[in-house]
Amino acid sequence: MMFRHVLVPIDGSDLSRAAVKHAICFAKDVKGRVTFLYVMKDYHVSALHSEQDEENIDPIAPNDFSDAMRTHADRILQAARAEATDEGVQVDTLAVTNDEPHKAIIEVALKREADVIFMASHSRRGLASLLLGSVTQKVLSNSKIPVLVYR
Repeated sequence: MMFRHVLVPIDGSDLSRAAVKHAICFAKDVKGRVTFLYVMKDYHVSALHSEQDEENIDPIAPNDFSDAMRTHADRILQAARAEATDEGVQVDTLAVTNDEPHKAIIEVALKREADVIFMASHSRRGLASLLLGSVTQKVLSNSKIPVLVYR
């Protein structure tokens, strides 16, 4: 099986930026293309405050939150797009909203017919890994599409 379409979930972290560089090299080597994906969080009022500090909080409006998330996603995706374009790699970008990033990644991979998911792993170990889980681990556990993990 040839990996011609590489889906690369990114979050703007240092590790994610390094994965972008390596995914572009990988796609260039296989004469493939990349789709960079940013999964945005959904707006939740309950996450913004509790009853105790209700009078001390200035909650962000849903539209302002969405606009801020979109601006952040666009900035990260445009930087990745520019790197791929500079290397002559065909590129697409996409931002979706989902509170379960692993599900969004797998859904997009299937809908966009990606051959491989190329993603970074923050390599949490021990109790932190068990408690927090890992988006990468969840993708590995649930994807029927091959996953390449960059560390």
